[in-house]
Amino acid sequence: MSRLSKLSKENKLFIPFIVCGDPDLETTKEVVLSCVKAGADAIELGIPFSDPMAEGPVIMNAYDRAIKSGTTTTKVIEMVSELRSQTDIPLVFMTYANVVYAYKSGIEEFVKEAAAAGIDALILPDVSFEEKAEFSDICDKYDVDFISLIAPSSGDRIEMIAKEAKGFLYCVSSPGVTGVRKNIDTDIDSMIKKARSVSQITCAIGFGISTPQQAKDMAHKADGVIVGSSIVSLCEEHGKKAPDKIFEYVSAMKAALN
Repeated sequence: MSRLSKLSKENKLFIPFIVCGDPDLETTKEVVLSCVKAGADAIELGIPFSDPMAEGPVIMNAYDRAIKSGTTTTKVIEMVSELRSQTDIPLVFMTYANVVYAYKSGIEEFVKEAAAAGIDALILPDVSFEEKAEFSDICDKYDVDFISLIAPSSGDRIEMIAKEAKGFLYCVSSPGVTGVRKNIDTDIDSMIKKARSVSQITCAIGFGISTPQQAKDMAHKADGVIVGSSIVSLCEEHGKKAPDKIFEYVSAMKAALN
């Protein structure tokens, strides 16, 4: 049983997203530990990629900074291994198919080494449900959850995707790319209802959530929320001093959920 599947639904979950290597991997480690201290329930770690199709400008620019700072997939996996001596929080890689294909001998070596380092799950937003088998089958072999995504636009496919979901179901709140939004007005309730009609898997809403009030509102609809762009912005603004600022932010967001 993965660490993700052991997460309790008694309290709403807060899952921060961090770009690895922005501004450097040592700071990333400190940010992860600050999130743990602040009460995060799981953490998404973004492996930098030069063409991140699902990302808005904030995260895209962070990936660019991380690549320029010398961050590589190998170094990120090594960082995870180092973190595992300090925390057992569920850790999720979020990246893109080409990063996995390009790693050494390919998919299996990536998943095998990620699992050995202590990664619990993998998200590839550019891999559709119909194309996932070549990744998810190998993830199953190494006890890594392959995370599925749904959106309001998924329509009749929601139940099909939810039935096979593992770890948690990533519920995309809004069309388009990641980034802060003033209002989230899509029909999230209907999407979650369809998913829960076929599965009791944890549902976490991401894309566009940035304020404690938004987090609270979204958490009422699901089991938790995922927040990325606001945290990445703090890394951009404060650099190596970001861990303390992120601790304050995550603490406030977590407090708003319950």
